[in-house]
Parts: sequence; structure tokens; C-alpha cells
Amino acid sequence: MTEEIIIAGFGGQGVLSMGKILAYAGMMQQKEVSWMPSYGPEMRGGTANVTVILSDERISSPILNKFDTAIILNQQSMDKFENSVKKGGLLIYDPNGITRHPVRNDINIYMVKASDESAKQNFKKGFNMYILGAFLKMKPLISPEYMKIGFEKSLPARHHHLIPQNLDAIERGKEIIEKVHTI
Repeated sequence: MTEEIIIAGFGGQGVLSMGKILAYAGMMQQKEVSWMPSYGPEMRGGTANVTVILSDERISSPILNKFDTAIILNQQSMDKFENSVKKGGLLIYDPNGITRHPVRNDINIYMVKASDESAKQNFKKGFNMYILGAFLKMKPLISPEYMKIGFEKSLPARHHHLIPQNLDAIERGKEIIEKVHTI
């Protein structure tokens, strides 16, 4: 099993952290992992994406042009990465700020209203965890106990008190994902 993932959005949406937590959790679950971030010079508001590869076998290269899954959090990323999803692959997106929804009919498309949910739950910093939960619902590659360890490894100790709230957001993300198109 190898899963090649692109997570893309604006800086400040937790794109890189989502990838980092997923990568750490994968390592703790004894998977081969690649985590390759890419971002502009801006701290917030600039584009950011991260490629994560989780595999049971050695990973030959972290450089990818096509992905099994794309997690898209803004229109720029939709424009750039929608066509990079492999035929039969998965595209998950948050509709907030998306003006042109995905149109491909050869991939599975799901939407998760993470922006709305994070505002409703008054947990705006958990936006990316609702998205991650939606992904893990569709592709349960990482067991919940390893997600907790992934948080512990990737977050500074001063933020460990937020881990339960983040894990709850992941579980809620699994509940609020909506099918748009399946093949």
C-alpha cells in the first residue's frame, strides 16, 4: 500500500501541520514516510502545500506529479491540483472561498465544511483537523492511537493540552464529510 497525498491551501490554514502530524503518525505506525513542504515567503496568506507519502514499502522519490489524494483548501490550489489527481483518486475540499468547484467525473470528490464547523465549534485553529478527519474517514490509513502519538511528536509540549480537542475535531470531520461525486 502506498498513498501519495497533496495538501494545498493558504499559509495559516494549517496545511503544513496537517501533513506533519499525518507523517509523524505514519512513522509511529511503522510506515515509510515522506513529508515535503512547499510554501511562499509569506507567513500567512501565501500559498502552501505539502506532499505526504505513506507506504508499506520504501519510497523511491518524494517528488510527485500525480496524487492518489488531493486535499484542497483554496481556489488557487483547486486550479493547480485538481488535474493532478490520478484517475480513480480522491479529492477532498472545503467549499469556503471556492468559486469554481471541481468538475472531473473520473475521480471521487468529497466536500467537508470545515470552516463552518470550526466557527460553529469556536475552534478556528482546528479547521485543518476537521479536514484531516474527513480524509481519514475516506482513507483510514492511520489508527487513532497513532494519531495521538503523531500530535505528541509534532506539537510542542506547551500545546499538548490541546490534543484531546484536536482528536475530537478529527472525529467530527469524519461525520461531516459529504459526497459530491463518486465513480
